[in-house]
Amino acid sequence: MTIDIGQEAPDFMLKNQNGEDIELSSFRGSKTIVLIFYPFAFSRICTGELCELRDSLPDFTADDVEVLAVSCDPMFSLRTFADQEGFEFSLLSDFWPHGHVAKTYGVFHETVGAASRGTFIIDPEGVVRWKVENGFPDKRDIDSYREALRSL
Repeated sequence: MTIDIGQEAPDFMLKNQNGEDIELSSFRGSKTIVLIFYPFAFSRICTGELCELRDSLPDFTADDVEVLAVSCDPMFSLRTFADQEGFEFSLLSDFWPHGHVAKTYGVFHETVGAASRGTFIIDPEGVVRWKVENGFPDKRDIDSYREALRSL
């Protein structure tokens, strides 16, 4: 399944690194969502991308924007990852059923068993307004998120 721009974003509920249930639809009517799928906690490229996002977080949260980062790692690994790197945004665990949300968004890589680098910007009405998918070795361009958010 692939999610296209202009489609309603599929709802989901996942646990964040603190064991809290985060439901996408709970942000409807109030926040734009930057939904980031990444392959593996602690990997070099993923850590670099999320640290760059952490360091630029005021750019993304100033306009009622919520960042949600999703991987297939277990919640406890995500807690350690968040604590180690100082991430204040939610790291969501798509661990079980393994990769279910990533599959729903069309960004699960079956042979690797992990999400690929998919990013979706979802407006407050729950509609996908922008997306980009990068290959495993291809780092995302954080400036493209900024530009996409400005265009909404």
